[in-house]
Amino acid sequence: MKYYSTNKDAPLASLKRAVIKGLAGDKGLYMPENIDLLKDFVIGEMKDMTFQEIACTVARALFGDDVNGDTLDRIVIDSLPFDTPVVPLHDHIYSLELFHGPTLAFKDVGARFMARLLGYFIDNEGVRDVNVLVATSGDTGSAVANGFLGVEGIRVYVLYPKGKVSPIQECQFTTLGQNITALEIDGTFDDCQALVKAAFMDEEMNEHSKLTSANSINVARFLPQSFYYFYAYAQLDKIGQADELVISVPSGNFGNLTAGLFAHWMGLPVKRFIAANNRNDVFLDYLKTGLYTPRPSVATLANAMDVGNPSNFARILDLFSIYPNPYAAIRKRIAGYRYTDEDIAATLRRVYASYGYVLDPHGACAYQALIDDKLTESETGLFLETAHPAKFKNTVDNILGIDIALPPKLRAFMEGDKQSIALGKDFAGFKDYFLRQ
Repeated sequence: MKYYSTNKDAPLASLKRAVIKGLAGDKGLYMPENIDLLKDFVIGEMKDMTFQEIACTVARALFGDDVNGDTLDRIVIDSLPFDTPVVPLHDHIYSLELFHGPTLAFKDVGARFMARLLGYFIDNEGVRDVNVLVATSGDTGSAVANGFLGVEGIRVYVLYPKGKVSPIQECQFTTLGQNITALEIDGTFDDCQALVKAAFMDEEMNEHSKLTSANSINVARFLPQSFYYFYAYAQLDKIGQADELVISVPSGNFGNLTAGLFAHWMGLPVKRFIAANNRNDVFLDYLKTGLYTPRPSVATLANAMDVGNPSNFARILDLFSIYPNPYAAIRKRIAGYRYTDEDIAATLRRVYASYGYVLDPHGACAYQALIDDKLTESETGLFLETAHPAKFKNTVDNILGIDIALPPKLRAFMEGDKQSIALGKDFAGFKDYFLRQ
């Protein structure tokens, strides 16, 4: 399989090059040249398969041209030592709980898969001394740091916005040490992401080090998230609730929604998707106007969605470019809603009072979008609960008036000592620091 750039002005790349480079030379995002369609009977059989078996099937369709099947299966299985249950809430509304991995967030699968795929390239194809740069608004940093922790030949630099991630999220990537370095940037997530992208385009930095990104701009990070969608469909199919499926996704950098769209392009029967936004709603404005206007992000309760210029918007445009009117096709397939902090808090209270279910702020946006989308009686709604609510303990406790117990995994992180390096948001200072390493 070859990978092309969304900007269409860079040479085709192998999977290895796409993963190691992260970003194409023309600043575009890599896309697979072909998307293999899974036959209907294969998808129909998934209701009798485990998460690991489903993921292996999907991974072979995505990466089987580049990695030996048995080796790929081992990488996938090692990336999925946990389950992602679908939980019924009410009236054909289901929660897909994606927080059962090591860092209790949905990004664990993609991060662990990428770490193991890079480990395969290091062990078998002469790749050495890779430096992984990752910008995070919360959960990406913890998932990547823990996915790559202790992997020989790889150094990880996590760039995060000072004071704009939850204390628990921060502990998950600042207390690890070993091959993980946390860089506390005096700016926003967009500033962190801009530094990462600028690094890839800087000739001196690339001559100094082999750089790659573990953000969802990397194909090995976001594509494995399509596993979730197939598994969720299979669980609903098993109980006869998958015929008219509407999936609502908390949307920040849009890697998760893009993975869902890839699953749909591979044949997964999804009637439509919903992009649930917080106040950072540039995509919703695009759906309303046809104009994409990035702007500085603002801080919200759903901090992992605080993105003012989502990278994966380019991939969404590329996926729909086959249509005569891509904008009309996107609007037909994807709806959008926007929620303020007050809306999020109200949804948390209402769901907890009515059903005893504790949402996290991101899942609250996705749940409320399903409600506001006014599903028909024949439709099933699935919302992605992307992180354990305890990762936002102070926020959730204050809103609900409860005391969420910290899972043992989170308590262990909280006991570590913070190790981070403070930097400004200027590229010159970041580059100077990096070149001295």
